[in-house]
Amino acid sequence: MNIEQERNRLTQTETLAKLRRNISMADMLTVYLKRSDDASSHYIHCALVPSSHLEEFLANPDWDLMHGGGLPGSVSSWENGVKKVTYLRYGNTEGIEPLVIGGKDYLEISEEFRLFHRLYRNRSKGQYVKVDEVGTEQVVAIVEPNQVKIRLKEIRQFLAIKEMHLSVQFDCREYSEYMLEELGLVKGAKDQQEGGCCWGLAYGKQEWTGHQSAFSWLMGKRFIEPLPKSKSGFCGFADAQKKYVDFIIDVDDNGDEVEYTSAPDSLADFFGANPDAPNYLTPVSFRKQVLDKYYQQPSKYKILDNALWCGNLWMLQIDNHHDDKVCVWLGDLGRNLPHKEQLHWKVYNFASETGVSETYLRRQIDAQPTDSDRSEHVFQQRLGTLKKTCQEQLGWPLLLPLEPDDTYHLQNIRVPANDEQRDFDELVLGLTKILIDSLNEKQLNTLIPHEQRESVKGSISRLEAALSACGVDDADEHIFFLRRLQKLRSTGSAHRKGISYNRIAQEFGVDSQDLRAVFTGILQKAIVCLDYLIQLVKSNRFLQPRRSG
Repeated sequence: MNIEQERNRLTQTETLAKLRRNISMADMLTVYLKRSDDASSHYIHCALVPSSHLEEFLANPDWDLMHGGGLPGSVSSWENGVKKVTYLRYGNTEGIEPLVIGGKDYLEISEEFRLFHRLYRNRSKGQYVKVDEVGTEQVVAIVEPNQVKIRLKEIRQFLAIKEMHLSVQFDCREYSEYMLEELGLVKGAKDQQEGGCCWGLAYGKQEWTGHQSAFSWLMGKRFIEPLPKSKSGFCGFADAQKKYVDFIIDVDDNGDEVEYTSAPDSLADFFGANPDAPNYLTPVSFRKQVLDKYYQQPSKYKILDNALWCGNLWMLQIDNHHDDKVCVWLGDLGRNLPHKEQLHWKVYNFASETGVSETYLRRQIDAQPTDSDRSEHVFQQRLGTLKKTCQEQLGWPLLLPLEPDDTYHLQNIRVPANDEQRDFDELVLGLTKILIDSLNEKQLNTLIPHEQRESVKGSISRLEAALSACGVDDADEHIFFLRRLQKLRSTGSAHRKGISYNRIAQEFGVDSQDLRAVFTGILQKAIVCLDYLIQLVKSNRFLQPRRSG
């Protein structure tokens, strides 16, 4: 490196420019840094300082809080000869608080900051993540061994409620093998203040390989101001009003679609509010594909009979008892869904001649407990009944619970909204995992005579052998169904499709019906199979304790 380059490095012009650059709200701000080598050392540490004393903090470029500071402490004073000890939450009387805490090998973000934004930590990635109102994950902070970054938006929102500024304290030193005179620099220091930043730059000499060489030292602070409290996003302070989407609720005499707002306060009710407006309980129809988004993200969303959940963020009651649509009350759309989620539903909104299902009507209006007649709901109910019956009668499950990484298959069992091969294959795969791969072979094995166990291969054959050993002779229809289902999976979902798949698909009627109808038929047969197993367990015909000898 030539002398001119060395001189530019020691003046730290570029370093200062980076520290003072404009930062957008979406940028990640470095709030802690520790980096050093033979030629330089750069340190950054932040402190929260009361906005009411900002001028005092700006008057001096020295750091106001060192790394490791800001811990609880106390101060002693004397009043009339009596010693008084005062507890200090952050160990100082100026009200300065740390944003990053930790020791030599550990860094952590202020607990208050994390709780304020309801962040959770992804330890494997060193990230702090916020889940917004629609369930979208956003990385707010990144913690690495020698560096911490936090998104500016969340910092300024936090500062707004705290009525504080963020002091970004920096200490940057550059070392050179050249003499100050060679670099054209003069020993000494100069302090400077401009805008919300103050710093001091000093040049000096140090002993370097037997002779005096130059170094520079840039120390200072940059202050980040808070947002207005109205922009903090914090409950009680935010000025943003919830937005509501207009939905199609009818068709007028001219054939034009009629839309109306989903804002609950603008709708009529049964107590005289807004008499000229549609009622809160006006049914709104959506194409069934509206739920596909939620089925595809089972770790975030849960779809039940009559309800859609997004974790603990929101819940929407839905009428999912139709073949071709989903219905929701107009007022529920506005009350329960965030605006962004309302926009998703708007895409699938259409005018329908029919309203809510009889099941939904009885539950919602007549307050009558009513079982669903939808195949997917009946299937889920039967699985629960089989589990409970086995626990009561046998003490062990005939169908083992799915592994955590496979549980989404159970939620996704449904009559698909589309006649797509991919959806059909995935549903067949899921149904096979639930009914066949989950058979409790270990317990079934105990019911089979010892001399026959080695020759029995596969879970279905093991079920069949256990039934036979218990004297059950009317299960052929259900064993046959399970074998066909397994073959449909193995020739279609698990391997390349070919002649074998075409043959078994033909048996299920794939060539003569749409895939939605085919899977409906498969699901109904699965329910019949579950009913049979439930009755077997209840009647004690199945899985009796094996007799010795």
